[in-house]
Amino acid sequence: MPTMADVARHAGVSVATVSHVLNDTRPVLPHTRQAVLDAIDQLGYTPNTLARSLVTSRTRSIGLAVSAIRNPYFTEILQGVEAAALEQGYSLLLADPHDDPAHERKVAQLLHERRVDGMIVAPSADPGGLLAYLIRHRVPAVLLDRTVDAPADGVPRFDQVCAEKAEPMARLVTHLADLGHRRIALVAGLPGLSTTAERITGYRQGLAAAGLPYDEALLAHGDSESAGAGRATTALLSLATPPTALVTGNNVMTLGALHALRAHGLTVPDDIALCCFDDFAWADLFSPRLTAVAQPGRDIGARAVRVLLERLAAPDRPARTVRLPCTFVHRTSCGCGTDRQSKPSEKGTTP
Repeated sequence: MPTMADVARHAGVSVATVSHVLNDTRPVLPHTRQAVLDAIDQLGYTPNTLARSLVTSRTRSIGLAVSAIRNPYFTEILQGVEAAALEQGYSLLLADPHDDPAHERKVAQLLHERRVDGMIVAPSADPGGLLAYLIRHRVPAVLLDRTVDAPADGVPRFDQVCAEKAEPMARLVTHLADLGHRRIALVAGLPGLSTTAERITGYRQGLAAAGLPYDEALLAHGDSESAGAGRATTALLSLATPPTALVTGNNVMTLGALHALRAHGLTVPDDIALCCFDDFAWADLFSPRLTAVAQPGRDIGARAVRVLLERLAAPDRPARTVRLPCTFVHRTSCGCGTDRQSKPSEKGTTP
């Protein structure tokens, strides 16, 4: 196996120069750098990552901690993170905190002990232990999808990357109201998650914009999973005056709601209209086809990597929150007779 010394001899330079090229530890003249790169290519030299990390104090690795990896939305985010990391020459260490506060803190510690350069984390509903660990150990981190409020002093501690949530949810509700629905129910996610809170805010904003009162009986929590959504849907259908339209808070809960509707002998949209937050690959294959808000999962993952690398390059810059716009995918489960072209959400900020 070729060594760094072999590369140096082949390129006619010192071993130190080869090291500087590999580790970017000192400027090297362009023609010298190219000679080293050509020698590496011709000899098939593979750098020793462990040795490089001892020189640079960097492992060129990123820790990714996300729960619900089976959720298609998080799968898209993972693909975006992996592609962006690979493009920048970083490897990825993946862990599932299972939305458990104690476990997510342990996951952060394990990733930190493996000397990742930084972390991308989707925090749980109670992330205090996780955040305290990241702050105490000064771990460069980006919070993904789920955001946390700024502390009492008003100075954000972490970069955050997520999708717009309130406005797209409001758009689903106003669309159903425009179709004549007056009892529009929401199957919301796990209490405590920022994604749940923001979508409930959007739900209430949509009702207000349509001139409809908020009825807490029409809000049920499906806890961000299929079985919970089935139970929530059944509870909503059991009301003295059940809803005529239903909005689900994520794609996993959409499946649970559909199972419950079928168990009650109801068809969509003839008996009840349905819209969902989160599009997914097979939504177009349902009959009827599902009207949905599509989140830019891959773009969120890729942007999180970019923001983390910017943090590594400038550790002292102010933290920021990046929100990417969603897309309204208009199909037929809402009760419209024909599909319409997908439209981007009107509101979205990408600072």
